[in-house]
Amino acid sequence: MSEAIPAEPAVSGASGGGAARRPVIIAVDGRSGSGKTSLALELASLLREHRKVSVFHLEDVYPGWNGLSAGVDRYLQTVLNPLHRGVDAQWTSWDWSAHFDGEARQTTASDVVIVEGVGAAQAPARPMLDAVIWVEAAEALRKERALARDGETYAPYWDLWAAQEAELLAADHPAEHADLRLDSPVLPSDVLQALGLLPQLKNLLAPELQREHARATLAAPVPFTGDPAGLFEALFGHSENAVWLDSSDAQQRGERSRFSIMADDGGDFGQIAWHRDGMTRHSFRGITVEVPGPFFRWLDAQWPGTSAPIAGGLPFSLGWIGYLGYELKRETGGSRQSPDTPDAGLLHAGRAVVVDHQEQLAWALSLADDGWPETVTRAAAKHAPGTAARPDPTTVSVRDDRSAYKTKIGLAQAQIFEGNSYEICLTTGLAFRTDADPLGLYRTLRQANPAPFAAFLAFGGLSILSTSPERLLRMSPGGALTAEPIKGTRRRDPDPGKDAELRSELAASVKDRAENLMIVDLMRNDLSHFALPGSVRVSRLCAIESYATVHQMVSTVEARLRPGTSRSEAIAAAFPAGSMTGAPKISTMRILDQLEAAPRGAYSGAIGYFSRDGGSDLSVLIRTLVLDHGQATLGVGGAITADSAPEEEWQEVRAKAFGVLDALGLAFPDD
Repeated sequence: MSEAIPAEPAVSGASGGGAARRPVIIAVDGRSGSGKTSLALELASLLREHRKVSVFHLEDVYPGWNGLSAGVDRYLQTVLNPLHRGVDAQWTSWDWSAHFDGEARQTTASDVVIVEGVGAAQAPARPMLDAVIWVEAAEALRKERALARDGETYAPYWDLWAAQEAELLAADHPAEHADLRLDSPVLPSDVLQALGLLPQLKNLLAPELQREHARATLAAPVPFTGDPAGLFEALFGHSENAVWLDSSDAQQRGERSRFSIMADDGGDFGQIAWHRDGMTRHSFRGITVEVPGPFFRWLDAQWPGTSAPIAGGLPFSLGWIGYLGYELKRETGGSRQSPDTPDAGLLHAGRAVVVDHQEQLAWALSLADDGWPETVTRAAAKHAPGTAARPDPTTVSVRDDRSAYKTKIGLAQAQIFEGNSYEICLTTGLAFRTDADPLGLYRTLRQANPAPFAAFLAFGGLSILSTSPERLLRMSPGGALTAEPIKGTRRRDPDPGKDAELRSELAASVKDRAENLMIVDLMRNDLSHFALPGSVRVSRLCAIESYATVHQMVSTVEARLRPGTSRSEAIAAAFPAGSMTGAPKISTMRILDQLEAAPRGAYSGAIGYFSRDGGSDLSVLIRTLVLDHGQATLGVGGAITADSAPEEEWQEVRAKAFGVLDALGLAFPDD
């Protein structure tokens, strides 16, 4: 702090106290030596491409080495307060050589003002700030930087200044209130990108955001005839955060089974985002951004869907991919529940692989020309098949045993008889502990239960292993909507004759058809809120599809999105799946909260992608094992109607659990 940094020259504003448009004020705070000053200057340089920027350094007003608190007061009164009012700030600098007040200076109320220094974002300042950046660095690195910058003049005062910082931060720590938290060093361009995630800066940073949205997706086809599981493991098996949307029944050759998508949050454009209780937290390359507000509002801002589709007819052109937990229902009419796992977790894929099983190609997608196609080519040629795994023998527990579940069926039917619902999708959960490798467990599940919407997600200690056959909603870039609700299940029999009888029994079941029709009607209503009038139609009703362990009754509802409609709002209208709630949806969700008395977490939610070109495809998280740091849970249930037979419903629960448990060598708990 021996040499003051010159103030910005006046470029605009309202000198002398005249009213003016208030600048956007960004504070860069942190302990001495954390890298605040260089970051503020480099960030200002980037922002000046499209706007006028002033920078103020608090060290210019600290009155000496024992003056941190007094300097913060000076900053608040003579700098921040007038800037907040849109007035140029007139202030007196501190002469570090003379140890006394120095010359008068001015900071202009430009389009953007960056205020930088220890104390820039203290509590009295925050109401006047538009964004707060907290910069963190290890103490040894901070001291090295500070002494390198200010030389021996700072060395005798390091401990004195550090003690003042500690006292200031003990009273109020801006890091706890920061919009961005940085682990220095970080790239200024990444910080600018992170600021663009904040709703309050969306308009200011529109030019940069538009440039990012217009960035082309690079796509290169790589011949591929190998094992998709091996390819995923070779490319993403060691990534902390990765997703595989796996058409594990690709041999079916249908539309739903043509493509598989693999991605992680690596590369120059990767991010991970978690949503919990009204707060979305982004993390990438040493930066954490907190965005308050509902999840679907956040999704609307992050998924403009304006990029052009890419070659090859691929469904995914990079973007967001991950899961939406059932408890997001709080935003779509349901009540508030707090699961152990986050309400949603998505990664932004700046690189990915889309496997076209029909054309035997692995498309390498990327936003940067960084050699990704060559990496995919090597992996496609050399990958080795991984190993399937089973958990060690263990005891499986069930939240509701036969008696308790039947009691809840009776309570559900009482609600139906009272007219509070027509159909209640009652669920329970099974649980066990395991230290087995999640990807190895998933390999076992996909081999035993291939499905068009199988998926593997690993986000740190949370893994989702899904063998779902059910599509929640597909949205094409052009706005075509397709939902394929499932309601009606029969467990398959190894004897072909008995198996055929079970399939026929399901097709002829009046009860199952009634359940399916209720959900079809519910989905028609959900889609109608954002569909072109007259475009909603049922193209397939109560068809029977057979999978490795069950027969299912499936219908198809189609519609077309109204032009100009928010895509994320249309998805919110269909969430959670009506096949996992019942009808009418909102009142039935409240009944389920009372009956189940436990959050569902990821189960009953959705997993899929939100592509840069506006396309989306989400499956319902059923037949799904969730691993949270070694605790495994499996949700199962069934639709309860007025004529449901409790014992039959209990057997349906067992049938739905069988596919996952049997594949893993586990058994349903004794009744």
